[in-house]
Amino acid sequence: MGHPVSEKAVRPDHRATAYFDVDGTLVGTNLLHPMLRLLAQQPTPMQSFKRLGKALLAAPALAAAELRDRRRFNELLFSHYEGMSEDRLVVLAQETHEKVIAPRVFPGARGLVAQCRRSGFRVVLITGSLDITVRPLAAELGADAVIANRLEMRRGRATGKLLRPVVAGPAKARLIADDARVVGHDLGECHAYSDSASDVPMLSVVGHPFCINPDWRLRDLARAYDWAVLNLDRKSPGEGSE
Repeated sequence: MGHPVSEKAVRPDHRATAYFDVDGTLVGTNLLHPMLRLLAQQPTPMQSFKRLGKALLAAPALAAAELRDRRRFNELLFSHYEGMSEDRLVVLAQETHEKVIAPRVFPGARGLVAQCRRSGFRVVLITGSLDITVRPLAAELGADAVIANRLEMRRGRATGKLLRPVVAGPAKARLIADDARVVGHDLGECHAYSDSASDVPMLSVVGHPFCINPDWRLRDLARAYDWAVLNLDRKSPGEGSE
């Protein structure tokens, strides 16, 4: 499904890049929300039941992997797409954005991304989510590029494997460094934004890290490293309606 970085042309007036984590930072979702909807929208109810049942049986292994190895967690999670056609995934991803993701975009996050763009920053979304599910969000926010996981496809169907490199944990820092080098931006001038301590490596690699509504571990680290903490408005139209 293409190169790890899907982007618009870099403009000469971009002063640096602002890298945004997505789940929990910009949107009140996690990797499971889009996956569950995609699995539930199969051609027949029986196919949906089988895929959801298989995912439920795998829940203990997923929980264990999330605690030990984020890359392994992503590989296990996205293995449940095996056999789904690329065309159908693209259509379902757009529907999932409209029904699940867009209603949960934090208003404060929209303003922050817009502020970065007005200040001359190239905006990149970097996430463990699939590229097909995050591209509609990138378009909505006006992001310039996406660094995301990609499914391996053979004969138009997902094999259940992720293409390398897998976007997860410490790998995000290396991918950011590679991206900045390719576009000619000084990492010391770049920004990074996240809500989670799991993203400390990507926050550490740039000159200007920002902790967005951080979890308690990241808040403690922000205090220790004197990193900026931003408490954004996270109330979105999708909250309180379920």
